[in-house]
Amino acid sequence: MITIDLITGFLGSGKTTFIEKYARWLVAKGERVCILENDYGAINIDRVLLQDLLGPNCELEMVVGGDGAVAHQRRFRTKLISMAMLGYTRVLVEPSGIYDIDEFFDTLYEEPLDRWYEVGSVLTIVDAQLDPDLSPASRYLLASEAAGAGKIILSKLPVTLSTPKHDKARPEANRTAGIDTGRRNDRRQRAMTAPVDNIDQHPERAQNDVIAQTLAILNQVMEEVQCARRFAYPADVLAKPWDQLEDSDFQMLEAAGYRHVSFLKKAVAEEDAYQSLFYMHYETTPEDLQARVLKLFADPAAGHVLRIKGFSSGLELNVTKDERHFRPLSVPTEDVIIVIGEGLRKDIVAGYFPGAVTI
Repeated sequence: MITIDLITGFLGSGKTTFIEKYARWLVAKGERVCILENDYGAINIDRVLLQDLLGPNCELEMVVGGDGAVAHQRRFRTKLISMAMLGYTRVLVEPSGIYDIDEFFDTLYEEPLDRWYEVGSVLTIVDAQLDPDLSPASRYLLASEAAGAGKIILSKLPVTLSTPKHDKARPEANRTAGIDTGRRNDRRQRAMTAPVDNIDQHPERAQNDVIAQTLAILNQVMEEVQCARRFAYPADVLAKPWDQLEDSDFQMLEAAGYRHVSFLKKAVAEEDAYQSLFYMHYETTPEDLQARVLKLFADPAAGHVLRIKGFSSGLELNVTKDERHFRPLSVPTEDVIIVIGEGLRKDIVAGYFPGAVTI
């Protein structure tokens, strides 16, 4: 049977970076991998980011979105049926936007897919610098993505810490960061608001604090959706710089499995959660592009812009509140700019990229 993994991730968490590392490890051990996405704009970006990996043993496919959840599930099922004949041994599903994980399981339990595919692991990528001031819709989406994960993988850790440390001088840090994630509301609130120690002076303590703060937010959103699950480190969480991941880490993730959990489901409209606006074939000078992107990011009239990424005018761009990267492209590629945020005003955002083809 073909093993199929679901890899979810919150905005800007680093899904594509992780998938590149995971898929490369799978290919190296003899797997024939397909990365399956459901985002037309993102697949163009990922095809460039994964260009060194893509080949006979690793391919990228797409499920076209739109027309509602029922239509998307039907297309997902049809795509998996066609892929079953192509000799893949591992499929990595990377959803985007609002995604109901039940759709993933319901589809795979149907005939004939239940005879061809088996669920491997559900992995959720979470930014270790997670913003505690997420909107209610975003907090719900975070909870729904993480609830069934076999493993939470933290990205963007500030310093190296491969194993949990016990801090005798700060037992409360041990409870929240290493041994007991803490279930009392007051303890979670302290973890969410406590300042992180100076990383240079106390690197292990600082990273433990970051882990504790992230888990505090995760466990609080679990409580908000009335889910009994609570995450503990290291049992449920991989917290290790990705450039230090070893065979044993990938083996653990490959065997992480998933959890069947219940939680209070809510109807979340696209306009209430993260939106992705796509702008194709926009060209200007590199200097003008940088100025436009930075101005858009700071423009409150455009909505709450959280990330702008893509390729245009000879640059690869990735802009968030914490990062501003504009790098020259190493190879020519199709221009696409993706603006991600909440409550985006399409008319205002489009004004920053005149002449672009919108999707």
